[in-house]
Amino acid sequence: QVHLVESGGGFVQPGGSLRLSCVASDITFGIYELAWYRQGPGKQRELVGTISFGGVTNYADSVKGRFTISRDNAKDTLYLQMDNVNPEDTGVYVCHAHLGTLIHWGQGTQVTVSS
Repeated sequence: QVHLVESGGGFVQPGGSLRLSCVASDITFGIYELAWYRQGPGKQRELVGTISFGGVTNYADSVKGRFTISRDNAKDTLYLQMDNVNPEDTGVYVCHAHLGTLIHWGQGTQVTVSS
């Protein structure tokens, strides 16, 4: 049974940093394209960024220069390093794994940016 579990969410002050992790099980992790999505209050789900099986990353304009996606295939783990966060970054962050028609979602972790 494929399982994606996020962790690292919580409260952080504006300008601060947070690192999210997503650990996968029962998946051929290294060949999947991975992504982080988020959904803030009153907003539609937004693609934060992606990382290919080869480590190539892409980011939404809203997070470019502030967030960094990485993966450690040996640990079956996807990371999202969030720096210089602002209140607009508040939301539920969900990891996503994609391989062709195979799609898996995590359960999400809450990130709240507030003074």
